[in-house]
Amino acid sequence: MGKIVDKAKFREEIRPKLKKEGKTIALCHGVFDLVHPGHIIHLKQAKQMADILVVSITAAEFVRKGPGRPYFNDEMRLKVLEALECIDYVMLSEGYTVDDIVENVEPDLYIKGEEYARESDDVTGKITAERELVEHHGGKVAYTTGQVFSSTRLINTALAALPDDVVVYMRNFIAEYSMTDIKKYAQKAEKLKVLVVGDVIIDRYTYCEVQGLMSKDTGYSSRLDYSEEYLGGAVAVARHLSSFTENVTLMSIVGNEEDIRLKFLDETADKMRLKLTYSTSFPTIVKHRYLTRNAKREEYRKIFSVNNIPDPAVYEEETREEFYKGLAEKIDEFDVVFLCDFGHGLIDAKVKELIQEKAKFLVLNCQTNSTNYGLNIITKYSRADAFTLDQKELKLAYPADMADENTALSELSTHLGCGGWLTRGSDGAYGIDDGQIYACPAFTLTVKDTVGAGDAFYSVAGLYAAAGAPTELGTFMGNIAGALGANIVGNKETVEKVNVLKYASTLLNI
Repeated sequence: MGKIVDKAKFREEIRPKLKKEGKTIALCHGVFDLVHPGHIIHLKQAKQMADILVVSITAAEFVRKGPGRPYFNDEMRLKVLEALECIDYVMLSEGYTVDDIVENVEPDLYIKGEEYARESDDVTGKITAERELVEHHGGKVAYTTGQVFSSTRLINTALAALPDDVVVYMRNFIAEYSMTDIKKYAQKAEKLKVLVVGDVIIDRYTYCEVQGLMSKDTGYSSRLDYSEEYLGGAVAVARHLSSFTENVTLMSIVGNEEDIRLKFLDETADKMRLKLTYSTSFPTIVKHRYLTRNAKREEYRKIFSVNNIPDPAVYEEETREEFYKGLAEKIDEFDVVFLCDFGHGLIDAKVKELIQEKAKFLVLNCQTNSTNYGLNIITKYSRADAFTLDQKELKLAYPADMADENTALSELSTHLGCGGWLTRGSDGAYGIDDGQIYACPAFTLTVKDTVGAGDAFYSVAGLYAAAGAPTELGTFMGNIAGALGANIVGNKETVEKVNVLKYASTLLNI
């Protein structure tokens, strides 16, 4: 029998036999992306602590080290471990935690490296839960000693997993900032009371297989595959933020569709507080995109889009008055307001002025899209404490200055009286503060869908700014969130705090 076994076989056949023989079982777990001397020392010491050594790896889809990781696939990593003499069994963990392995192996010893001995240093926050689960199953945690190496550092450098411009940037960045700084501001963000105001959007994605052009027309002929709906717009921003702080409230006006109301409650009730005003005439905005998937890799191309936004986009007067009243009564309770102006009718002059006057800390995002092109420009605002926008939106605001993007960004920073960020797609992002511009390269060129990348950047960079972080650090954290968001289809998933921190740790490890 080979060393690579599935969980059920170990639980039902192997473990009972080992326990009957009176043998003790040790478990080691990790990504094991690139096995190095530190791993060998760790595993050999682990083997000396018990009769049988089981090693499990995290399946690729659950690795949180950022796009492009793990460097080696599941099969390769399993086979490398199988070749090591000190290991008795190897198995695959199919989850973000090691829970599935612990529950099937029930180890006598769960063995970690000494760098994990201080649970408070763990950026994932999972070590304590792992220890408690192991103890629940009758085992205990033990630690090996020895020189600590890093697979991540070796992959980032020896295997050139990071582009040259990212390596150069990170070497300069780590001279100023550390993981301690990143965690410090994340902890400050946890205590902030956050209000998100903006248009709620349902992103409906219909996946198709394009068969070609119509034989008697110029449109595409496609075969329908399936459809999914994701909560987008201001809801997506609020969901990102709710991963960093439990004190998030969303205020908006939505339609009175029963199915959509139930969807909101089902997907957000445990993440944020909802202060929604219901309109009887203005529907909840639905943006319906038709797209195809690349057959060889997970990339998507949108071929058509339809929305249900009324023209003109006007809410009934009594609904607006109810929304104004609720906003005026509640806004003073919050430490920071994220204003998501998608230009679909919710943010009128009265809402704009109220938030500019009352928000203790205002993070502004004013978006351009096909329905408001040239009509929803960020310079209609006169005050913010932080802002984000993209290159197209900056060009609309300062067309005469776009020969020099830095000049236009400086003009906007002066106009709003604050620092902020310009997202630049595959070229990364600029941050500006007190006239100084910080350039940050893109942390990934692997992209599934860019729809949610800007909102993810805005959420995390803005929250770090509200927590008092320097603009350069906010640029770094926002760029991480944008890279993760670009590898999520639509707003199907949230950019989670643990994934942002893990990716930060990966990038700092050069």
